[in-house]
Amino acid sequence: QVQLVESGGGLVQAGGSLTLSCAASGSIFRIDAMAWYRQAPGKQRELVASISSRGSTNYADSVKGRFTISRGNAKNTMYLQMNSLKPEDTAVYYCNQQISTPQAIGVLYEFWGQGTQVTVSS
Repeated sequence: QVQLVESGGGLVQAGGSLTLSCAASGSIFRIDAMAWYRQAPGKQRELVASISSRGSTNYADSVKGRFTISRGNAKNTMYLQMNSLKPEDTAVYYCNQQISTPQAIGVLYEFWGQGTQVTVSS
């Protein structure tokens, strides 16, 4: 079984910074793309940022220039550096990884973290 564990959320004032981390563990053969999503109260889950296996990144317009997604030196880890935070960034943030297992190396499955709350006060 594969598990994704997130950390780094919390309460911060507008203009502040936070870094979210996500680490995968378990029966992993290969990790392909990684992404961060968020869901604010009463809203649908939305893509915040993604990074391919080759390091290509993509960002939602609302976070461009403020957030940075990266893959860690340990291949199962990922980060989201969030700067110049705004109250509208308040949401539960979820990490997502596309992972193949030794039992099915040609198939990519999506795994999700449990979510971490980010609250930005004005």
